Amino acid sequence: MKISKRAITIIFGILAVAFAIGTVFLFTPQAGQQTEGRPILYVNGQPIYELELMRKAQTNPLFTLNPTGVLRPLIDTYFLEQVITLEALKQDAARIRVSSSEVKQQVDQLRQQLGVTDREAYDRFLQSIGYTDSQLRDEIRTQLRIQKRIDEIRKKVKLTDEETRFYYELHKAEYASEDRIKARQIVLDDKATAEDVYRQLLAGADFAELARKYSKVGADQGGAVGAEPGSSEPGPVTRLVFPTPVADAAFQLRNGGITQIIETGGRYYIVKVEEFLPGGDRPYEEVADQVKQDALAVKQNGAVENYIREVRDRAVVKFTEEEIPYDYQNPEVAKVGEKSIPLAEVIQLVFSDQQVPDLIQQGLGELAVSFFFPAATEQLIVEELLAQQADASGEPFIGTRAQKAQDVQLWKTKDVTVTEEEVRKYYEDNPARFSIPASATVRTVTFTDKETADKFREKLLAGDPLDELAKGLGGKIDDLGTVNPGQLPPVIDQLVFASEADFAPAGEWSVSEVIETPDANGQKAYQVVLVKDKKPEVKKPFEQVKDEAKQLALAAKRAEAAAAWIEELKAQTPIENKIAEVLAELTPPAPDQQPATETAPEGEAAPTGQQAAPAEGENAGQ
Repeated sequence: MKISKRAITIIFGILAVAFAIGTVFLFTPQAGQQTEGRPILYVNGQPIYELELMRKAQTNPLFTLNPTGVLRPLIDTYFLEQVITLEALKQDAARIRVSSSEVKQQVDQLRQQLGVTDREAYDRFLQSIGYTDSQLRDEIRTQLRIQKRIDEIRKKVKLTDEETRFYYELHKAEYASEDRIKARQIVLDDKATAEDVYRQLLAGADFAELARKYSKVGADQGGAVGAEPGSSEPGPVTRLVFPTPVADAAFQLRNGGITQIIETGGRYYIVKVEEFLPGGDRPYEEVADQVKQDALAVKQNGAVENYIREVRDRAVVKFTEEEIPYDYQNPEVAKVGEKSIPLAEVIQLVFSDQQVPDLIQQGLGELAVSFFFPAATEQLIVEELLAQQADASGEPFIGTRAQKAQDVQLWKTKDVTVTEEEVRKYYEDNPARFSIPASATVRTVTFTDKETADKFREKLLAGDPLDELAKGLGGKIDDLGTVNPGQLPPVIDQLVFASEADFAPAGEWSVSEVIETPDANGQKAYQVVLVKDKKPEVKKPFEQVKDEAKQLALAAKRAEAAAAWIEELKAQTPIENKIAEVLAELTPPAPDQQPATETAPEGEAAPTGQQAAPAEGENAGQ
């Protein structure tokens, strides 16, 4: 089972960033207080110094943008939360033993990666980052301790049979087998031979013998697809073994038989289906080992998420009472029942989406905030709402909060079914899902002036050879290959697939009129578009895609049922969403609207300017 990128980000978001900042540690010398500046905050009594924070911030472009407006407290909080969490993890892992040989292995790997294997280059590297060899090894030891502590948490996780079987019931579709066939194929390079072979097959010739004689693929095995080495007996294969048009034709033969000649990719295929093996749910006993492996990984991810959350929640954070160069803000932005969602949690989710840092670097940070923060807050509200339902259900849900939220929807909608009529309606309402897109092989020939382009087109239609003619007139040929709608430049795409423009025949090609288009420098250019092997969009017959349509229709109906259930839960549960108000309070007024005094938003804040520091001993994560 593949764990989703989003799950990894949320589960290990803090830790992943921690290890990214681990690179920061490699570039952050552990000096005395005299060279580290004043302390900015304390994590469980351990000071974090100003210059140390500055060096850590320099390794992430997001922290070096000198943000203003509402971005300032959001990015500062994002940064400081990661520093706090990593410091807390370091302290918790301090008891873990790491041998000198383990550290040496990591140092050697680092030197190899950086290309500083000789002593002189290594010394220059250490000098450039302000480290001694001993300090570098200490930081690597710390990182290894954290990783070992995480591994320790994972190894302690035990999975019950009840949890495994429940996980299987929820994710049964992921373990279902696909339709498979046992088949032979004959693959040929020219149409005439293909037609000759096909006539022989229709006359009763042996398929395997003709494959041995003619096929360009698998001839020595009688065209047997999926055969073991040295064997001429076909093995069960899925659609992925064949080009899509070939698979479509072969898998339509549920009772066996021989396809017609199928031309695709410049080759000609004939397939004999000897046996059709329908897919479907596989019994638990058949997939038990894989299910146990997947379920264990899911439960371990949940354990790691809980561990990191607990370590952070236990951390006692105290900011110094003097003004500091960071604007840390972590008020409550939402509440689901009695469960509070702090701003830092929303910030973590938003900034883990790479689109957001990219938008900020493009100067679109305010736009990103107005769009992503409300959406992320709503996502966390729904996630918490569903996770609470999972915990209250009495069923053995496992994993992270996001995993439980996903699985409880599967559990709630497990009895949803679809009728034949609903499946057919889904098929009719979603034609693009069940169609083979239009295609064409396309070339363009580009000239700098229309007169030459017209001359090229005239001579090409008269029978002059394309390549020599284009070269002689100074035209530039671009072979765009076999393409589908939407894959060409807009003007050409419209001409080839959407317009009714006439194309004149020229040998194997159809030739467009000369069209005017801008070149790469914005100057006028004149093109002739050449098209061959143009095929219209083809909607697959319902019977051919009935099983796929049923799965998609069922998934859509379950999604609708889950959405309706979520709305019911929202109506039944006390929910507060204050993200708009919090963002408004964090947004400084325009210069001409600056008030006489400022008040910090509800919740905690680091002391910047007139804001008050949390009381001594206060846990800044709560």
